[in-house]
Amino acid sequence: MSVEKLQTEMAAHRPSTPVGLLSNEEKDRILERSFLGLYRWYVSRSQKTRNWNPNTDFDWRNLRTDHSEKMNTILEGFFAVEQYVPDYVFALLRVIRRSHGRSQFHIRWGSEEEKHSDLWENTLLFSRFRSPEWIEEYKDTLRSQEWELPWDNPMHMMFYTVIQERATQVNYLNTGLIARGQSGLEDFAGDVDPVLAQAAQVIAVDEAAHYNFFLEGARLFLYYYPTQALEALFDVVKFFAMPAGDLIPDYNKFAAVVAAAKVYGPREHVTDVLDVALRNLGVDGRKALIKGIKRVREIPNEQGVMRTSAVLDTLDYDLVEKKVQKLFSRVGKYEEQTGHAAIAPTAFIPSGIR
Repeated sequence: MSVEKLQTEMAAHRPSTPVGLLSNEEKDRILERSFLGLYRWYVSRSQKTRNWNPNTDFDWRNLRTDHSEKMNTILEGFFAVEQYVPDYVFALLRVIRRSHGRSQFHIRWGSEEEKHSDLWENTLLFSRFRSPEWIEEYKDTLRSQEWELPWDNPMHMMFYTVIQERATQVNYLNTGLIARGQSGLEDFAGDVDPVLAQAAQVIAVDEAAHYNFFLEGARLFLYYYPTQALEALFDVVKFFAMPAGDLIPDYNKFAAVVAAAKVYGPREHVTDVLDVALRNLGVDGRKALIKGIKRVREIPNEQGVMRTSAVLDTLDYDLVEKKVQKLFSRVGKYEEQTGHAAIAPTAFIPSGIR
């Protein structure tokens, strides 16, 4: 046999995955098992610590009815955004339905977001800013249009929800500061309201829990699929927009008010949302992300070595690995309690990239 023929035959039998690395099929199985374990842990914690009712757990009769026009604009805007919860649930569920853990969590997430929708409707109703008839008509107007996914693949949407949930949490935390009289802005000096402060705090805690779930999922993608995940993160950061802004009437007015109120604007989006989320994901800021993606896209090596090296220069992979290991440890302890560990444990398997 000639040398050339032997080399051709050897190349045909060479595994497509470099030695020591997991195959895509193996990584996908690990991801699915991880999401299922994370979902089970999340639901148990949610039921124990955040099982509140939007109708009975707040003293709505004592909500102030003399809020400033700007505060009423903010509350009306929150109400409008939450009217698209059915779309937020249904649109993404179609994309992730084959993933047991992610789809089950998404249904749970929808049930918690439904409470947020009811909470902001109660806030608008009991503020007496709008009549019940006006609210019903406005609700019908909002729901006459359907929200669509900004991306139609699971990985991009994981990173989108990381940023979106963090942004929503920041919105509600800063609204709570106004309701507690801690904003320092003269326009909102008369908007102190203990009931509104409680509502904003409770819902912000929910958003923090949602953010942490999606953050864990994003780290799993970064750990097992670093190149693809970093590119998805870049796309989301570059083109991110809060949901339903193109559907809500007078959304620009709402956006201007929340920005002026220091509830959520360009500064908050960068410093309190993007910088925090990127740091939690192991990326040292937006400039590092842009520089890293440029390098990755300049190296068209699909076999991994050079592209992976470029990714690891951008991503704190050791930090991501530690966070993933911590997640598996937490889920493992929970499964010891439930008995799952003895039958079908969620076990950490190194990616082999390092």
